[in-house]
Amino acid sequence: MAIRCFVLDDEPLATDLLKDYIGRLPDLELVGLSNSPTQAFRLLQQTSAAGAPVDVLFLDIQMPRLTGFDILRPLGYRPKVIFTTAFREYALDSYEFDVLDFLVKPISFERFLQSVGKIYRFSPTMPISDDSPEPTKIGKDYQYFKVDKEMVKLFLEDILWIESLKDYVRIHTVSGTLVSYLRISYLEEKLPPDRFVRIHKSFIVALDHIQAVSATYIRINNEEIPIGRIYKAKLEEVLQRD
Repeated sequence: MAIRCFVLDDEPLATDLLKDYIGRLPDLELVGLSNSPTQAFRLLQQTSAAGAPVDVLFLDIQMPRLTGFDILRPLGYRPKVIFTTAFREYALDSYEFDVLDFLVKPISFERFLQSVGKIYRFSPTMPISDDSPEPTKIGKDYQYFKVDKEMVKLFLEDILWIESLKDYVRIHTVSGTLVSYLRISYLEEKLPPDRFVRIHKSFIVALDHIQAVSATYIRINNEEIPIGRIYKAKLEEVLQRD
């Protein structure tokens, strides 16, 4: 089963954009879309009463008559919520509802993918569609990376190490390498720290794939990856913890 998504935004261009983004990912299914808060509220209640509540609600905040907050308070159940808004000042108020993410318009596809990643990170039981090309990896954490003109799906367990190329990174995986337009500092923040550690200004390694550790390098896949002096203490701390 795919993740059931509902989009509510009073701006048709905004709903069309999110509809397009959701349609690009096979693990997501758009089950409802509305530009009317009152109509959306009825639809959300109906789906819940029918025993098929939505999993994720992409919800605008500032709308005519009702705000996104007004929709959530009386809803009766709490789907995972990703707020979408042009107004940054709502960010603090949104945390009252334990939202999954807060997207500020205009929303890029890359930023949208980060939110999708959080669905799995904070909801490990969320289903993945039956047409996933690798059924043995169902339920595994993954992220999308922009490679040329495509968004490529990589399972985190398949990443061996990541190498910085200034504004790009080369990602070494069990099946080969790819280059993505990302900074290594961004990945250092986004990758789970219990699975990845930065060992050099130019390298992040996957802890599960480490074969050996010396004073100056880590060996993964029979390749020696240098350990930077300023990262050595953090690496020792992580290895002792594991």
